[in-house]
Amino acid sequence: MPLYSYQCENCHAEFELLVRASDTPACPSCGSEKLHQGVSKIQVEIKYPAIARSWRRAAAAEGDLSNFSKQEIMAPKKS
Repeated sequence: MPLYSYQCENCHAEFELLVRASDTPACPSCGSEKLHQGVSKIQVEIKYPAIARSWRRAAAAEGDLSNFSKQEIMAPKKS
């Protein structure tokens, strides 16, 4: 799933979301689907799965991975 930056046209909030092709993103502040999509970020490949798991745990604790299930957060990335 790519990471996109968005700006809400209603409340002007700026945020990033991991979006599946089948999902319709909505503003976490006001719930509006009227969003302006920005440039997506490129994820670098992580060579050490233990480091990736610790980053995912830290991001989940901060609420940054709310789009992921618990299994997706804790699973090491397979190449």
